[in-house]
Amino acid sequence: MATDDATEQTNEAEEPQLELVGSRQFTSWMLEHSISLAFTTYQTGKLFLIGVKPDGRLSVFERTFNRCMGLWADGQTLWLSSLYQMWRFENVLAAGQIANGYDRLYVPQMGYTTGGIDIHDVTVDSDGRVVFVNTLFGCLGTLSETHSFSPLWRPPFISKLAAEDRCHLNGLAMRDGKPRYATAVSQSDVNDGWRDRRRDGGVVVDVTTDEVIASGLSMPHSPRVYRDKLWLLDSGNGYFGHTSLDGGDFENMTFCPGYQRGLAFCGDFAVVGLSKPRKNKTFTGLNLDDELASRDAEPRCGLQVIDLNTGDIVHWLRIEGIVTELYDVVVLPQVQRPMALGFKTDEIRRTISLAPEGEI
Repeated sequence: MATDDATEQTNEAEEPQLELVGSRQFTSWMLEHSISLAFTTYQTGKLFLIGVKPDGRLSVFERTFNRCMGLWADGQTLWLSSLYQMWRFENVLAAGQIANGYDRLYVPQMGYTTGGIDIHDVTVDSDGRVVFVNTLFGCLGTLSETHSFSPLWRPPFISKLAAEDRCHLNGLAMRDGKPRYATAVSQSDVNDGWRDRRRDGGVVVDVTTDEVIASGLSMPHSPRVYRDKLWLLDSGNGYFGHTSLDGGDFENMTFCPGYQRGLAFCGDFAVVGLSKPRKNKTFTGLNLDDELASRDAEPRCGLQVIDLNTGDIVHWLRIEGIVTELYDVVVLPQVQRPMALGFKTDEIRRTISLAPEGEI
């Protein structure tokens, strides 16, 4: 692989109006579990890669992808949704190889043009097929070689595929390698109808049976199956918690001081993304406001690491400045310090990797 020393000059997020500060043991926790983290902020169109420098300090690397949101990763591959495209990144470094101090170099290898269908959660099933939440059309979809997307499923309360964002379908959880649970802000079947049901219209739907298995939620996001429970974010109320895999009442575990989106797991810990709510009709008037006021707290932007045994927030990453909203977060296993290439700087032209020599 060929690269260029100029990469080092653009690797850190040096925005004068942006500050990322971790709790005292945040980097030690990442090192202990041999992980790095990645998260997206569609507000400023940034993919952030968070790792640890050789001296133990926080490593922050960012790249620009317009309105990037859904994120999936397994350590070697990343899938990222953006304004009108889906990108697949691959790590081009061999095991043990280091480039400019980084042990992962994610390169955008393939892009699909989907159009502006407002892709939210992104997953990969056990067959390697990308499955995503198409929020504009209120359905689950996959990539197409010839069209913007191929629809796979829509909730039973959505009468037709229409570019109307009727229920604000947003989250997708896998179970046994297949799509199983989806979250929506409402069961509305009219254009933009979900905005009138933000306080308690949220539902979880079993994709395999079309059954609504949990209801009464406020703007739920990021369902995930982990350790025989269905975890999710009751974002409008401010709580991280779970329900059973067969559905039922949502059980609060931890109040998080912000609007929650993005959920990942590592061992006995959950990583939750927090945003500062926008001051508009979509985010005002929620129970989250009252919960924050009762705790004499202001909303935060950043990451919270929650101990699943106690519900305590044991580590955090706080973001101040121009970034106020996050969407998704993933864990990068067996990665210490990741970087990625984007399209705003010239190094993508100078970075060349060679596959093993083949035969004609």
